[in-house]
Amino acid sequence: MTAPSPVLARAEALLLTDRPQEALAELSRLPADEAVEVPATLLRCAALGQLDRWSEVVEAASAGLAAAGPHPDLLWHLGRAEHRLGRPQVAERALLDGLAQAPHDVDLLCTYADVCAANGQVDKAAKLVERAAAVEPEAPIVYATRIQVAYNRGDDRAAERISREFVAAHPENPAAHALLGGTSAARGRLDTAYEGYRQAAASRPTEQAFAESALELRIARHPLMLPIRPVLRFGPLKVWLGVILVVFGLRAAGLPTISAVLGLLWLLLCVYSWIVPPLVRRWLRRNWH
Repeated sequence: MTAPSPVLARAEALLLTDRPQEALAELSRLPADEAVEVPATLLRCAALGQLDRWSEVVEAASAGLAAAGPHPDLLWHLGRAEHRLGRPQVAERALLDGLAQAPHDVDLLCTYADVCAANGQVDKAAKLVERAAAVEPEAPIVYATRIQVAYNRGDDRAAERISREFVAAHPENPAAHALLGGTSAARGRLDTAYEGYRQAAASRPTEQAFAESALELRIARHPLMLPIRPVLRFGPLKVWLGVILVVFGLRAAGLPTISAVLGLLWLLLCVYSWIVPPLVRRWLRRNWH
């Protein structure tokens, strides 16, 4: 049995510690013939994926497939990257080719489920993730895909519940905490959402999106933001339409004074929402660590 290349071992270790740029630098030291082999190509695709360089993932995976022939893991990287680039038909073809070789591969099943869910095939996506869960029910990608399918079904309650299960099963996983943050925010649970993103940012400080989401939720939780939380929760258009309906409803019911007071309060709230949030945001950003 051939001993693993020290370069590959170092690159894999760097990836495991969220240092993809350094992993790529390490892989660049490989001889030309070893650089196009499957193990090196898989690490390169993983590193590029961590950096969201999806076009380069497509190039690397395609080169690996051309050199080594069909390979389920390379086809997964290719399908995932094509999905991220918004090319669902190409992604589906790659994932189906991968599943033809490895029909029980959890990564392939879940990524194909993501593609289907994003294209409105929610029932098909649910069946795919059920197949994946039958193989590895506790796999992080299974939890994440179940959450995505629940979102696409419009079931925010189920998405939040699965997120809690994900955190309970993988308390060290930053993605689990971030998904709990996102699902809780969608249901207006700002404290839980903030804690989720804060934990994610602490676990993976290199992920700027986690820190930004935590900051935005810290801003939303500020006491001065309390009067406009309904606007943050439901969106300005829905709240505005609700107020208009109530105002005209009160006027039609013969209560013009109450209607006028409500209209004035709404106007004051609008002015408040224009002035106070930017000040709170500026203050907290200045003191954000």
